[in-house]
Amino acid sequence: MILSPAIVTIMILNLLFAFFGWVALVLSLRIARYWDSNATTKRQYQLEKQSYLGATIIKFIFIIKLPLFAFFVYTLDGISHLLTGAMCAAGVVDATREGLPLLILKIANIYLFGLWLVLHYRDMRFETLPFTRLKFGLFIGGFVLLMAEIYLEIAMFSAIDVDKIVSCCGSLYSSSSTSHLSHLFSLSNRAVVVAFYGAFALLFSLYWLKNRYLFALSNLIFLFVSIVSLILFFAPYIYELPTHHCPFCILQRDYYYTGYLLYILLFVGTFYGISLIANPQKRGYNVSLIANSLYALMVSGYVLRYYWVNGVWL
Repeated sequence: MILSPAIVTIMILNLLFAFFGWVALVLSLRIARYWDSNATTKRQYQLEKQSYLGATIIKFIFIIKLPLFAFFVYTLDGISHLLTGAMCAAGVVDATREGLPLLILKIANIYLFGLWLVLHYRDMRFETLPFTRLKFGLFIGGFVLLMAEIYLEIAMFSAIDVDKIVSCCGSLYSSSSTSHLSHLFSLSNRAVVVAFYGAFALLFSLYWLKNRYLFALSNLIFLFVSIVSLILFFAPYIYELPTHHCPFCILQRDYYYTGYLLYILLFVGTFYGISLIANPQKRGYNVSLIANSLYALMVSGYVLRYYWVNGVWL
């Protein structure tokens, strides 16, 4: 294991998450089983107090996890120079078999805990707290994923071997790669562009329909298509290199940390759209459309700028 200060910090926070997560789990199990908003018993009164404690713990976990994810990626990028062959965080992720599942699980947990928070704030608007049992039942499932994330994170950092030669992002994100992503590089640029702008057009159309379930689904589709299209099509225009497809290098100083803004816009847009399932408010539609539109405009701007300067497409 590489014991850098950043990794030690992440491990300490994981221990805190595990401890407070177990406390919240015990409270959640009790609330999910015995909660009755119509009861006036002593037990119900105790459960109401415990629900506030449990909610505070879960909010603490989410509030810390959100910036910690960015810090996690920053840490991977920071230790990449210790691994032979790695040029950025992509090489560190690929260095162990736990890397990619951990990254995907971290993203999923951020969305899940965010949805929990949205449901919680909606629940607190009502005197009867109608969603209390549902939200703590949701956390029980979220706890399992949280523990899985902590386990994978410890396993990944423990399995990193500084003497092992790893692949750089140039070979990982190419048609010659042995990863599952390599099959996507067989897609033509036309197909990728049609898929991206088609997904955005679908999202834009469903915005006016105001069906929260369809709009949430369109945001899920847009999230997936945006990440794939960023790797396959838009990234080379950001780097101005036809063979550079890495989704991590755009987080580096050489590219003015552009990736952070792109990913924040994509997260905000898709999260607000998906969260309409838990809290159907007009503001969610508006924020989702604005953030997703800004993301689409930003990545499109790199393409148009490259063509304007060079007169050719990559």
